[in-house]
Amino acid sequence: MTESKSTRRRSLLKGAAVAAGAMSAPMVSVAQTTSFRFQSTWPAKDIFHEFAQDFAKKVNDMAGSRLKIEVLPAGAVVPAFQLLEAVNKGTLDGGHGVVAYHYGKNSALALWGSGPAFGMNPNMVLAWHYYGGGKALLEEIYKSINMDVVSYLYGPMQTQPLGWFKKPISNISQMKGLKYRTVGLAVDMFTELGAAVNPLPGGDIVPALDRGLIEAAEFNNASSDRALGFPDVAKNCMLQSFHQSGEQFEVLFNKAKYNTLPQEVKHIVDYAVQAASADFSWKSIDRNSQDYIELKTKDRVAFYKTPDSILKAQLDAWDKVVAKKSGENPFFKKVLDSQREFAKRAGQWNFDYEVNFRVAYDRYFGTKKA
Repeated sequence: MTESKSTRRRSLLKGAAVAAGAMSAPMVSVAQTTSFRFQSTWPAKDIFHEFAQDFAKKVNDMAGSRLKIEVLPAGAVVPAFQLLEAVNKGTLDGGHGVVAYHYGKNSALALWGSGPAFGMNPNMVLAWHYYGGGKALLEEIYKSINMDVVSYLYGPMQTQPLGWFKKPISNISQMKGLKYRTVGLAVDMFTELGAAVNPLPGGDIVPALDRGLIEAAEFNNASSDRALGFPDVAKNCMLQSFHQSGEQFEVLFNKAKYNTLPQEVKHIVDYAVQAASADFSWKSIDRNSQDYIELKTKDRVAFYKTPDSILKAQLDAWDKVVAKKSGENPFFKKVLDSQREFAKRAGQWNFDYEVNFRVAYDRYFGTKKA
């Protein structure tokens, strides 16, 4: 039996419509998962390693199956202070640490964290970095030392304590000859003050204190200090200092590996950094304040405010250090001048506008001097 002309015509039209629909449908590609192996510069038990994992989780959640970041603790692949080289070489795809740890490559790198930052708080230092020229300067320095990396800064840290001591100190003369741990340009500041400085990584500090290899040390915050075991080897903590009063985290990517990411995934990383910065600030307030209470009540740590005379001595020492470094390193002066220019206007605005919140706190809770 032969097929009618009308039936054949309807079949042809239907086939043409299906073909046209197929041609106009968008091409949907199923991308394979890109996996990045990161290492932090923090021990697994430190809250800072948790913050590194928080950042990775934000990226992983937003990127879905397109990008997965795994974060290993310090020492899993390379020692903490070798992170930058490992990321540059591709031994690691990325890392989580602080810029001051690269101080040995170029002294100017320590200015992202060490020192008083012309009176800027950590969030203002980040504002300078992203809106006042700091980011371009950091990229220029990395290029000059042949580090092919992509750097993101985030997470404004609260002012770090002067540190943990066997006995509290009341005047700067007690720093003379003291075997003390710090990092970055704080090494130069405390050396100028007469201390014998040892820039140990985080996981080595408490064992060194316990064995008497050092006599005093700073690390960062109540939660980290408690987790690392400081109250087991020292019972006096001096609060407030200018040695690292404006520090922040750094997320590093191997540039070649980073450049393989699609543009939309790079945008996810950008916004994950911003989200992680806010989340870090909120979580830090919650956890640090809780651990501060635990240190005082359960661990029986005595806290003391660092005397103003010691803070002034730090500034005097800092001025000598930066004058010397500025003469030795053009990058150092360039970064310092950029910070000074931004701090002058931002600081004036900040101090003029900000109310003294201590007035309200004292009204409702009273004061207890440490």
